[in-house]
Amino acid sequence: MTGHPGTARPLDAAAFAPPSLLRFAGAALAMACVVLASNILVQYPINDWLTWGALSYPVAFLVSDLINRSHGPVPARRVAWVGFAVAVAASLALAPARIAIASGTAFIVSQCLDISIFHRLRQGTWWRAPLLATVLAAALDTAVFWGIAFAGSGDPWITWALGDLGVKLSVGVLLLLPFRLLTWRSAAQAARPQR
Repeated sequence: MTGHPGTARPLDAAAFAPPSLLRFAGAALAMACVVLASNILVQYPINDWLTWGALSYPVAFLVSDLINRSHGPVPARRVAWVGFAVAVAASLALAPARIAIASGTAFIVSQCLDISIFHRLRQGTWWRAPLLATVLAAALDTAVFWGIAFAGSGDPWITWALGDLGVKLSVGVLLLLPFRLLTWRSAAQAARPQR
């Protein structure tokens, strides 16, 4: 299916099977846990270039990309919104309000960008959609989060932001392996005859 010669159009949302309630709830819970953990861990610097939160956050992109690949952009956006609501509510109780607000804002705009880019590129080479979506969304997330959470604080937030982005990009590349393995597994399970 093409719009212009040589370009593929993304699949319509109706082309995807909806996730089971268990899969949806599991993905939303995973998303909320990743964001909450990252909001707590970002308060603990490893050095002048990095906080512990940089190590956990990229998993959020893996969760949305897996749901997007299997079930399409509509359920992926729903998972992001539910994860967002749970994580922001919990973060307001467990992290400073400025971090919770910065995280919530950065999270939802970057997830929407990730889901949109992934969906537009889904029909290309298996690694292109998750890699490009993660790279662009990670850059947006980093700029929004660090600009709101730490600008003007006196902390070395610019170097933390650069370190954070470097880790997000590195972990994003490393997460291509589990992405590929999990999508192969899902495809193999879907291809099995039902009894």
